[in-house]
Amino acid sequence: MTTADGSSHAHESISDRHDGIDGDCLAQACLFAALAEFVTTYGEEAAARFTDGLGSRIRNGEFSLEQPRQ
Repeated sequence: MTTADGSSHAHESISDRHDGIDGDCLAQACLFAALAEFVTTYGEEAAARFTDGLGSRIRNGEFSLEQPRQ
C-alpha cells in the first residue's frame, strides 16, 4: 500500500491481520511454506540456488519496508 506522499504502509496493514498471532511466528511459518513450495515445484537444488543470494539481498535492503528517502 502506498500513501499520497509515496511512503509504504504495507507492514501496518499486514500486522493488522495477525488475529493475535505473533508476527515473528507468522513470518517463520510463511517462509517455511514458501520454501517448501519452491522445493516441491522446482526441486531441492533449484530452491537452494534461489536462496543462496537472499543474504546479500536482505543486507542490501531489498526486503526492508522502511526505505530511506533519496
